Amino acid sequence: MLLHGGPGFDHTIYKPVCSALADVAQVIYLDHRGNGRSDAGPKENWTLAQWGDDVCAFCDALGIDKPIVLGVSFGGMVAMAYATRHPSHPGKLIVISAEAKGGSHLEKRVELFERFGGPEVGALARRRFFEEKGQPDEATIAEWRRLAMPHYTRKPRDADAMRRAIIRPDVLQWFARPEVGEARAFDFFPDLHRISCPTLVMGGEDDPMHPIESQAEIAAALAPNLVPGCGHGVIHDDPERGLALIRQFITQ
Repeated sequence: MLLHGGPGFDHTIYKPVCSALADVAQVIYLDHRGNGRSDAGPKENWTLAQWGDDVCAFCDALGIDKPIVLGVSFGGMVAMAYATRHPSHPGKLIVISAEAKGGSHLEKRVELFERFGGPEVGALARRRFFEEKGQPDEATIAEWRRLAMPHYTRKPRDADAMRRAIIRPDVLQWFARPEVGEARAFDFFPDLHRISCPTLVMGGEDDPMHPIESQAEIAAALAPNLVPGCGHGVIHDDPERGLALIRQFITQ
């Protein structure tokens, strides 16, 4: 089961590349509650705890026993919420390009965005991570998608995939609310020891959004897989190597 990034995006940017895993597993794409093509429901339920519980409930509704859950970026955070709240439920867990504590390694993020995008993108990252105190408006989110997101990965994303994506900026706005939003407040570290299933942690060494240091922290008791030359999400930049690691993990 693949859990997409965001929050507010849908699963479509992971197609067709992740469908290549169909040779070793049935691949199911889930849009989180309130995200993409899923029903919105009350905003009060747009929480990591609820999104994690939804993964468990979704699998139970479909009769999926011991799922292999793969979460990318924000989806990796949902995967950690799911696995820490329901430790006996997953068969295996794959966490890619995520963080276990909100607002980590902010100076490193700014440094990397400036390295890959130049001074304008670096300044934009500094405003987002250090200077903006209010809830991001749609214009601010749109500027970030236009100027900063192209530098998440080392290879350009498929323009058609981005055009067909359903993006719900209100989910990010809710998640990033000042003082009460979860974006900077969540912390899975006290509960990561509850994850008992085999877990694969992957990250790109050139990821400006969730630097490799975040993956090393998640994997303090595990073995992180650093993929050279990759940015955010890993699979997009090096699908051959990234999918090979996942395929090996699924089948071992």
